[in-house]
Amino acid sequence: MDELQPPHRGGPPWLSGVRSRSAAGLPWVSTAVLLVFVMVGTGFAEEGQGRRPLDLAARLLLFVAVGALLLRRRRPVVAVATTCAATLVYLAAGYPYGPVFVAVAVGCFSAIVTGHRKAAWWSLGGLWAGHILVSHWLYRWLPPDGDRAAPWTQQGFITAWVVAVVAAAELLRVRREQWAAARAEREAAERRRADEERLRMARELHDVLAHSISVINVQAGVGLALLDSDPEQARTALTTIKGASKEALDEVRQVLANLRTPGDAPTSPAPGLDRLPELVEQAAAAGLTVTVESEGDPAAVPPGAGLAAFRIVQEALTNVVRHSGSRTAEVSVGYGSGRLRLRIDDAGPATGGDAGGSGNGLVGMRERAAALGGTIEAGPRPDGGFRVLAELPFTGPDRDRRPPEPPEETT
Repeated sequence: MDELQPPHRGGPPWLSGVRSRSAAGLPWVSTAVLLVFVMVGTGFAEEGQGRRPLDLAARLLLFVAVGALLLRRRRPVVAVATTCAATLVYLAAGYPYGPVFVAVAVGCFSAIVTGHRKAAWWSLGGLWAGHILVSHWLYRWLPPDGDRAAPWTQQGFITAWVVAVVAAAELLRVRREQWAAARAEREAAERRRADEERLRMARELHDVLAHSISVINVQAGVGLALLDSDPEQARTALTTIKGASKEALDEVRQVLANLRTPGDAPTSPAPGLDRLPELVEQAAAAGLTVTVESEGDPAAVPPGAGLAAFRIVQEALTNVVRHSGSRTAEVSVGYGSGRLRLRIDDAGPATGGDAGGSGNGLVGMRERAAALGGTIEAGPRPDGGFRVLAELPFTGPDRDRRPPEPPEETT
């Protein structure tokens, strides 16, 4: 197994891990480039200024001013304060002006864009005030000998430079905050879309499975009860179970296929109100007699509204099978005026405390109606039984912002 392990070079393996983490966390390359620029550029800039020549002390101060920027990501306050302090000492010692101000600008930028604005302002302000004090009052006692007060025009240039650095850093900070806010908004929108997609899939699976399993449950009970006394009727119940389970498996496969490959077109069209006869047959197999009445032109219903209407009727009939003692149900479908009206009634009485269903079923129906800008009402009828009344617009809320009209009263 030794040949599979890469050889360790330059020290023990734990030390190489520490070095890699340190190198990844500090801006070595940019700081080294800046250090070379400051050292070389200052050597050219000292000519003709009449100030102290660069010596070892000057080089050390420049090295400290630039080297402190290695900490500008982890300790931006320490970096900008050290850079400004070393620069002030460098200028107070009478050394020539030069690219060291670039290091001050980099430190100020790093502190401001990371949120340490006051630290950057105080450090840069201290450097500016210290320079005024040195160049206009303390120059008599500081090197070089025979130095004179700096002209105020020079101080005005330095003041403008300080203001420009702060303004540019603040602008960059604002832009970064805007980019961060936009990125957070995009991520939140993606999470919302993912949540909506999961909710849609959950509704589809619930509607498919709840209806089919309810039919299977009823027919399984019938088959068990008649297995000995009427084997032929039990065979019919098992045939119904086989057909319902096959249909449920087909629809579940379609939903899962869309979930795995969201960019592909579905292999079969989404169910619509044209499949109401299938719901009637499945309900009949479960012992429920369903009467369907329709009015208007069904061809005008778009696929989205048709799918929502189909699932609402499917869930309502499932609830009748599961929770109502009635063996009859009435479905009324009205097309017209850009809206689709559904009414599903059963005579009752309820077989348990959760008449009409509870939990995800009614919630799913309301979500489907709300997604289209429609309304849905579900509750006991005054004369007994249970009623589901839904009204769905033909266009979604994004294209039709008018509030939905109140449903017509039914008697």
